[in-house]
Amino acid sequence: MPLYLDDDQTALQDTIRDFIADAAPVSHMRALRDADDPTGFSRDLWKQFAEMGFTGLMIGEDHGGLGLGHVEAGIVLEEIGRNLSPSPFLTTSVAAVAALKGTAHADRWFPGIVAGDTVAALAIDERAKHGGRLAMKAERSGNGFMLSGKKRFVIHGHVADLLIVAARTAGGDEDHDGVTLFAVPRDTPGVVTTPERLADASIAISATFEKIELDADAVIGEVDGGREGLDRLLRAGCAGASAEMLGVGGGAMDRTVGYLKERKQFGQLIGSFQALQHRAAHLYSEMEVARAAVLKAQQLLDAGSEKADAAVSVAKAMTALATTLSVQEGVQMHGGIGMTDEYDIGFYMKRARVLAELFGDANFHADRLAVAAGY
Repeated sequence: MPLYLDDDQTALQDTIRDFIADAAPVSHMRALRDADDPTGFSRDLWKQFAEMGFTGLMIGEDHGGLGLGHVEAGIVLEEIGRNLSPSPFLTTSVAAVAALKGTAHADRWFPGIVAGDTVAALAIDERAKHGGRLAMKAERSGNGFMLSGKKRFVIHGHVADLLIVAARTAGGDEDHDGVTLFAVPRDTPGVVTTPERLADASIAISATFEKIELDADAVIGEVDGGREGLDRLLRAGCAGASAEMLGVGGGAMDRTVGYLKERKQFGQLIGSFQALQHRAAHLYSEMEVARAAVLKAQQLLDAGSEKADAAVSVAKAMTALATTLSVQEGVQMHGGIGMTDEYDIGFYMKRARVLAELFGDANFHADRLAVAAGY
């Protein structure tokens, strides 16, 4: 597969780039932050996404969506990242759709997602770092289940209409199998949420499930067989987060290069200094390598390849490293003023930090690849 976009994908890129740059530039994020907006994103913008078909981009035409894939979703996410546009697109239109696709829940939730009326959140993590232990219990109760436990880092969970919850129905906390996914309406009695502002001013919740009662219909897929759906969700989420992080790194790099071309010291543009040119060239090469890794992972996911799992981990690790380099170089080349509100570059660093942790950081995915290789 060639590592470049085809004509239709390039046309989509042009459309979404112009739309987001106009409707949700960095100033849009600043305005929400300065107003201490309790939602954390614009509902009106989410509706605009729906009107343009983006909310249902990965939903099949039989449910009113566009029936496109991970490559196209990544194009949208890269522009969201480039403009730091607060949006539930990643959690709702990518990760949640991947988990619900092909299940009985698609008929219930997909129309609302396509219309821009529904927001989904992912209640899968239980500790500061992603992965590993899954302790939340789902015990049989009457004709359904009783959920008890806690989840952390549930982005958009305070306003989500749907929580996709991973719980244990068999085995021990560290076991791979015995996992079941549940579709839980957020207003279900017994769900206690605590919203928190993250470093980039987005909002996530810590959620406590206090013996909440669910019907058997809440199960996504098969009881004890939720690992397949969870892995599908995580692969989609990782690839999407990598694409958004690529946009964050690219946006930071563009601003840094622009600053090098306009800032003068000792009567010269600082971009004429060879040391800074070398660093800018190194940064560009690292971002391009990460871009290739992300596109490869997206293409393998769309093809249903067995190699997609490893490729997604490669993409997440490489974009985390490249984007971290981009925002750090950006702040340093701007000087101390780079961390003030006068310049946007500091906001890119904060967003990059949150995305780097989402679905596992670079170290998590490097370790995952090493274990899979037998180390």
